[in-house]
Amino acid sequence: MKQRIALLGSTGSIGIQTLDIVRENPGLFEITTLTAHRNWERLARQAVEFDADSVVIADERQYDALRQTLDGTSIKVYAGEEALRQVVQSGQVDVVVNALVGYAGLMPTIAAVEAGKKVALANKETLVAGGCYVMPLAARHKAPIVPIDSEHSAIFQCLAGEKSPVRRLIVTCSGGAFRDRSREELAHVTVEQALKHPQWRMGDKITIDSATLVNKGFEVIEAHWLFGVPAERISVLIHPQSIVHSMVEFGDGAIKAQLGSPDMRTPIAYALSFPQRLDRPVAPFSFAEHPTLTFAEVDRIKYPALDLAYDCLRRGGTAGCTMNGANEVAVAAFLARRCGYLEIVRSIEYALGKSSFAAVPSLGDLGEANAEARCLAAEYLRL
Repeated sequence: MKQRIALLGSTGSIGIQTLDIVRENPGLFEITTLTAHRNWERLARQAVEFDADSVVIADERQYDALRQTLDGTSIKVYAGEEALRQVVQSGQVDVVVNALVGYAGLMPTIAAVEAGKKVALANKETLVAGGCYVMPLAARHKAPIVPIDSEHSAIFQCLAGEKSPVRRLIVTCSGGAFRDRSREELAHVTVEQALKHPQWRMGDKITIDSATLVNKGFEVIEAHWLFGVPAERISVLIHPQSIVHSMVEFGDGAIKAQLGSPDMRTPIAYALSFPQRLDRPVAPFSFAEHPTLTFAEVDRIKYPALDLAYDCLRRGGTAGCTMNGANEVAVAAFLARRCGYLEIVRSIEYALGKSSFAAVPSLGDLGEANAEARCLAAEYLRL
C-alpha cells in the first residue's frame, strides 16, 4: 500500500528533492498535499505532475493566481495557516514531510503530531524553538518523528537496533563558506560569498546559518531532543569533506559512523522508507576518490554561535526559541544587505541578553518569546 504524503514546503530545496524520491518510487509513495509559502507557479506545476489532491499557499495574496492556474483540474486550492493545519491532520495523509523554513514549521508539526501522523522532519526550528513542547506531545500521541537532516539521519541510522548506552554523539560540520577565513576577514564578507557553500546546495537561509554555524548549534539542540542526550555528551567536529555525516560513540568505546556522498536525497529516502531502505539509482561510493578524511575542533572564537546554542540548550525553556527568532530576523536583514555578516550573531546575543524567559513554556509562551526575539533583533539592527 502506498504511503500518502503531505509535503510542506514543496517548492524549496528539500521539497524538490523529496519529490525526486517520490518520482523514483511511484509504487511506494503518492502525494496528497503540497504546500508553499508564495511560489504559486512552481506549486501549481508540481501539483499537476503529481496529481495532488490539494495544495495550500501560505501567502493568501497568491491564492487567486494559484486557483486560476489550477482551474479545470480536480485539485483543491486553499490558503493560510488554518488550511495548513487541516490538511496535515487529514485522514488521507500517512506521512507529513515538514520542509518548511524557520519558526513557521512549528505549528504544522504540532498539528501533525496531535493527529498521530509520522513526521519526516527537515524543519529543525521545530525542535530548537519548541522541543520541550513537541517531544512530550509526540510521545503522548505515539507520533513518530524521523529526522531528515543529514546529521540526525546519520545518528538515527547508527542507533538503529542498538541497546548499548551512548557515551557521545559526534555531529560533523563542513565549516561552511568561511571555514578557511580568519575572523578578521569576516567583517567584510558579502552575501554572495556567504552563499557559496563548499559542499551542499541548499536554500539561502540555511546556507547563511551554515556559514555562521548557527545551523550547527541548532543541530546540537535538535540532537538533544531527538535522542535524549545531554549537551555535555554532544560534540561537534569540523569535517570539510562532508562524507562522514555524524557518529555515535558507545560505552565500550566503539564508534559507528554513517558515510556517503553529500546528497540530501539519501536521508530523505531513509526517512520516508524507514525501517526499510530504498534501492536508489546512485553510483557506488568510491573510497579511492576520497582517500583522505580530516577532522578538526571548532574554533569557538571564530564561531561564537555554537556556544550560544549550547548555552540555550543548557538553559532550556524559551532560550532556543529566542535564539531562533533573533537569527531569522538577522539573516533576513543580511540577505537584504541591511546589516553586516558579524551582526547576525551579535543580534542573537543582544536578544538573549534582554529577553524574558519561561522555564516551562506553554505554546503561548513560545509564541511570545518568538515575537519578542524578533523585536529585539530588529531593535539592535535598527531595522
